[in-house]
Amino acid sequence: MTIPNSNKVYPRINDYQTIYLKNVITRDNIEVGDYTIYNDFYNDPRDFEKNNVLYQYPINNDKLIIGKFCSIACNAKFLMTSGNHTMRSLSTYTFPIFGEEWDGALKSKDAWDNKGNIVIGNDVWIGYDAIIMSGVKIGDGAIIGTRAVVTNDVSPYAIVGGIPAKVIKKRFSDNLILKLLEIKWWDWSYQKIQANIKYIQLGNINKLV
Repeated sequence: MTIPNSNKVYPRINDYQTIYLKNVITRDNIEVGDYTIYNDFYNDPRDFEKNNVLYQYPINNDKLIIGKFCSIACNAKFLMTSGNHTMRSLSTYTFPIFGEEWDGALKSKDAWDNKGNIVIGNDVWIGYDAIIMSGVKIGDGAIIGTRAVVTNDVSPYAIVGGIPAKVIKKRFSDNLILKLLEIKWWDWSYQKIQANIKYIQLGNINKLV
C-alpha cells in the first residue's frame, strides 16, 4: 500500500486529540497497522503506550498487535499478561518482579497466567473505556461497546458489549461477512481504496471495483 504522508502523527489539522497510532509506538512488542487512529481527550494521545497498554512487563514477552484502519476511543485499555496473577500458586503475589528482595525469583514466569498476545484485527472499533484482557483475539470488523470488558475472543464483524462482553448481534449477514473477509479491502492500495470510498461508506459491496 502506497501511503501519502505516512509519517505524520496527526491526521487532521489543529486536532491534537487524534493520532495515527503507528507513528508514536516505540516498543518492539507493540505492532500497529496503517491508518489506525487513537483519540484521547483526557491525556496526550501520544502517551498511548504508557496510559493504555498496562502490565506489559518484558519478562512475559507478550505482544499487542493491532491491525489497519482501527478506531480506538479514549481511555480504552489493554491489560497484558503481567496483570493476570496466577491462581495456581499458594500466593497471588508477583515475586519475580521484586527479584532484589527475593533471590531466585527474578526470572520465573510462574507468577502469572500467560494467556498470550492480544491480537486486534483490521477495521475494528473499540469504544470508550473498553478493556481488552490478555490473550484475547478480536476479528476483523468487530465493534467493542463502551466500557465493555472483553475476556474472550470476538468473531469478525460481531458487536459485543457488557461485563463480561457478550455478542449483541452481527453487523452483517454471514454471506456478506465472508465476502468482506475475502476481499480484505484494508489491504488494497491507497489508490484503490480512494476509488471505492463512496461504496465502502454506503455499504454497497457489489459496487466495489
